[in-house]
Amino acid sequence: MARSSILRSQVLRQALGCNKLSPAVSCNLSSGNSSSYETLLSPNPTPSLSHPSPSKPFSSISSNPTTATGFRFSNLPFLLSRPFSSSSGPSNILLIKSENEFNSTLGKVQDESLPAVFYFTAVWCGPCRFISPLIEELSEKYPHVKTYKIDIDQEGLGSVLSKLQITSVPTLHFFKTGKKAVEVIGADVARLKDTMEKLYKTD
Repeated sequence: MARSSILRSQVLRQALGCNKLSPAVSCNLSSGNSSSYETLLSPNPTPSLSHPSPSKPFSSISSNPTTATGFRFSNLPFLLSRPFSSSSGPSNILLIKSENEFNSTLGKVQDESLPAVFYFTAVWCGPCRFISPLIEELSEKYPHVKTYKIDIDQEGLGSVLSKLQITSVPTLHFFKTGKKAVEVIGADVARLKDTMEKLYKTD
């Protein structure tokens, strides 16, 4: 039993790489690659984590005083069975690697009134890895919408992040007719799906 609890803690720490919950699960850039959900795995969790909102993506985390950790992560098999990220992604997810490339792409989206998603992420961010398969799935479901993936650790992107006030990852900017319509911060699966459907469904 103790061995099972230790293994579960190690898997969760590896799978989820930071501890910021705002408004869903995200990584605060000011804290960088911090400890892996120590509050989630603590025997005495903080009150704010005791009763997750139904709108949060990890609402399946429920209080359970009989477990060693005090929490039960009921969709752990889901986390273990799905890939967290793809090195290149499908062809309709394009990587942006420089400030010039970002500015050029943003200018094109605005000038040509294009639908687009700008996805700010980081390799070390657990919530980013968690939603990566969903981003790929949505990009395939809405092929007329280009998704631009920006790794915030790429050199030379500091001024872009500052100008756009990107303080947490994942952050997604959804553009419709060349204008930013919605910003989603955090791995809020339900909101991501809902936003894509509302903005880009063609039927």
